Amino acid sequence: MTSDVERRPQGEPPANEAPFTLDEPAPKVLGFWDQSAFWANLGVSLLAFSGAYTVLAPDADGRPTISIMAGIVAMAVGTALGGLMLGLAAVPGARTGQPAMVLLRGLFGARLSYAPTVLNIAQLIGWGTFELIVIADAARELWDGVPRWGYVVAAGVITTVLTVWPLGSVRLLRRYVTVAVGIALVYFYVELVRQPLPDLSEGSWGGFWIGADAALAVSISWVPVAADYTRHSRSERAAFGAASVGYSVTQIIAYVLGLLALALVAGDSTRIFDPFLGATLGVVFFAIFVLREADQSFADTYSTAVSIQNLFPRADRRVLSVALGAGITVLALVLDIGDYAGFLTLIGSVFVPMLGVLAADFFLGRRRTSGSKEAELDGWDVSRRAPSRWGMIAAWAVGFAVYQLINPGTVEHWAGFWRDVQEAVHFTPQSWMSASLLSFLVAGAAALLIGRLTRR
Repeated sequence: MTSDVERRPQGEPPANEAPFTLDEPAPKVLGFWDQSAFWANLGVSLLAFSGAYTVLAPDADGRPTISIMAGIVAMAVGTALGGLMLGLAAVPGARTGQPAMVLLRGLFGARLSYAPTVLNIAQLIGWGTFELIVIADAARELWDGVPRWGYVVAAGVITTVLTVWPLGSVRLLRRYVTVAVGIALVYFYVELVRQPLPDLSEGSWGGFWIGADAALAVSISWVPVAADYTRHSRSERAAFGAASVGYSVTQIIAYVLGLLALALVAGDSTRIFDPFLGATLGVVFFAIFVLREADQSFADTYSTAVSIQNLFPRADRRVLSVALGAGITVLALVLDIGDYAGFLTLIGSVFVPMLGVLAADFFLGRRRTSGSKEAELDGWDVSRRAPSRWGMIAAWAVGFAVYQLINPGTVEHWAGFWRDVQEAVHFTPQSWMSASLLSFLVAGAAALLIGRLTRR
């Protein structure tokens, strides 16, 4: 019986490090605390501070439409739901030992998995570029004695080094970075709460679910990469718990801190870092956040390399990592952050329903029709010969359409098209409708129905 990849590359990775190609088995070396530290650090992001305004459901002119308190509750609800979805996405990787995009071979078929793989590569390159820009801009806030390009290049080099040794980087986060980040969070909470805060309840709750979807979109952005790391988990329980709880708790903490800072600068998102830097030891503790941000760009870059391996299984992830690190560095030098909220919405609309289809089919569909666990594993075909399953593509498309009809987003021409569709079908979204939840449920239900019909 031959493998998908006939030859190994020269040399082998250490026993406790990620394999170089898809031909090599994934070592099960990450425990609960390793993974918890990894996801917890990903939950604390400078984007959670600079992008805190997105959970206030800003209108077309960028003005918040709900109160700070409503935004905090919406963010907590959206993050908790997103954390559960992240946990669901983590389990298949731990069970099968396969990375995220390879798992989609079992869902859509080998060739059809290339479409979401390309989308994932594109969004991860975008996220990696965003992160380098955020690191450089935040570092300039600390000290502008270095030109912006210098910070971008330094962040790109650190990112690339971490990516070449991914599992070693995860263990490094657990041993050193997590403690420092925890201390910095506590310090800033004490400092910001001591400031004279305005009335946080002033405003509306009308855009609650728009704000919740914005927070959920940040969590869900990690869903297409979760299995890239949890395939190295020692157990499914550790993978689910670390991803769902570790990430959610710290993202909620970070977003609340960002919203408090936003309240202190009267909602001016361009001054979001001022309350942090204005604290007595603010520069010192904020520097921890800036340095820690490299784990976000590391995760994006490593998962991009692993996603490319679904297209080119013989590619060495080390070579891909170096090339991608250089690529996002160049992009960060020539681009700046534009429509961040619109970017999040578009990502969510693609991957939320995809997770709905995956969860339904993996946990309740074909995998549950056979008897033993071994038979279930055999039923999820991740080979390069996995047959196409157009029915699952159709279920994904249905969920995607539901998301867009409820929340077309703010990307100009794209949103305009879906508003025209709303008018054509005489559909008006209601304030209680969550685009993320409804698209997830509809896509999952469609997957189960189509799966049952095709089996018959």
